[in-house]
Amino acid sequence: MILPTVPFHAKVETLIIGAGACGLIAALAAAEAGQEVMVLERDALPSGSTALSAGLIPAAGTRWQDAAGITDSPAQFAADIAAKAHGENDAALETTLAAGAAEVLHWLADRHGLPFSVITDFTYPGHSARRMHGLPTRSGRELIDALRAVAEGQGIDILTEARVTALHATGSQITGVQITRPDGTVDSIGCGRLILACNGFGGNKAMVAQHMPAIADALYFGHPGHQGEAMQWGAALGAAIHHPGAYQGHGNVAHPHGILISWAVIMEGGCQVNLHGLRFWNEAQGYSEAARAVLAQPEGQAWAIFDARIAGIARQFQDFRDAEAQGAVKTAATIADLAVATGLPLPALTETLSAFEAAKSGAADPFGRPLSGVAPLCPPFAAVRVTGALFHTQGGLVTDGQGRVLTPEGAPLGNLWAGGGAACGVSGSDDSGYLSGNGLLSAAVLGFRAGRATQD
Repeated sequence: MILPTVPFHAKVETLIIGAGACGLIAALAAAEAGQEVMVLERDALPSGSTALSAGLIPAAGTRWQDAAGITDSPAQFAADIAAKAHGENDAALETTLAAGAAEVLHWLADRHGLPFSVITDFTYPGHSARRMHGLPTRSGRELIDALRAVAEGQGIDILTEARVTALHATGSQITGVQITRPDGTVDSIGCGRLILACNGFGGNKAMVAQHMPAIADALYFGHPGHQGEAMQWGAALGAAIHHPGAYQGHGNVAHPHGILISWAVIMEGGCQVNLHGLRFWNEAQGYSEAARAVLAQPEGQAWAIFDARIAGIARQFQDFRDAEAQGAVKTAATIADLAVATGLPLPALTETLSAFEAAKSGAADPFGRPLSGVAPLCPPFAAVRVTGALFHTQGGLVTDGQGRVLTPEGAPLGNLWAGGGAACGVSGSDDSGYLSGNGLLSAAVLGFRAGRATQD
């Protein structure tokens, strides 16, 4: 809802909606640039999509890559983004994000003490180099907690339990926002400019059904507060919106535990089988496409099959350790024991895994997955029952390289900026264009650039 301008009890230079990774990075950058900043967060404790993720940010040309002997470049990264999205993205935005990621990570490490490192023991699908960076536990909760602690330590005002229910504007110029407290109290805060960092619309079932019907009935593994207000406000003000049907899915969520299982269990030599013990697709395409592939199987479920060696790699992720602690990871000394542990039919499972291992030795894989030279599965074996889920939307408001919201004609829209899930990312038009880490890539780079930008 867009409301007329009213007298404001308080006013700040830069107002940010959303205290996820995008909003907190924007706040830190704005404060460093000398701006008076306030962050508005609907929850009592900031978390959002960031806390539900693995907290990994892809970046090319970092010092952590150099130390690990990884050869990479922003141009190579941008080419990977473009290839995964089938050439559907804005090329300038691809270049901006790929070129800006390393700067943000170095800034967060050097200026704010976040201890990033690069994952060196497996490559995510679609990436031609190992460029996924994260904090020690490889969890989004650690990332959001670290960003919040830094922001609070610098005295940045984070107003929690403050749900923004409307924007105040004169024409396309934002003058402030209306907030509603849990007790129903309504107030308004003025601003010189507004940054929308409030993610997308994955929690809005009507919008999901409208823009991405193929995933409308799936488990939503995001924050329920992501109701699409940013896109609705932008549209009401005359903003351009692109790729509203783009999203990130995930086909490896432990069922019924609801815990994300790293795609490392697949990329390092594992596979997925349905409840009949049969493989059903080329798993190397990516975990986003896996959501629809798994949901199309009987009962919308599958089993991820791997071994102890691969489990050792996945164990660097807090989520995987949590899944083990909750009994989601089944282990077995033999294939026959694995069939008993999972309830899968032994003849079908044996035949499926035999063909899968043969493809690693040079036989043709019936699904076209490149498996030659991939390490074989060896006992003890492991398996997790999984389902598919919608994680977050990837379409949204069109922005320039600084996060400034644009009109359909390409002109800046008043004093409005956006980043993260509020902005159109670089995942093309559907789920298959999502390159691992695209969500936090957009959150980090556009948040940083929008934060340090100034009102013209």
